[in-house]
Amino acid sequence: MENELVKRLVWSGLVAGLGVLASIAAQRTAGVIWRRVFGEEPPE
Repeated sequence: MENELVKRLVWSGLVAGLGVLASIAAQRTAGVIWRRVFGEEPPE
């Protein structure tokens, strides 16, 4: 039972961590595209 709980916690942490990394990557990519298209910093 404990092993299954640990697996679920590790899985949740992995999914959350990858979600954060994907969000950061998407924001940076969008910023690069915005700068190239409009020649200015993206709005906050």
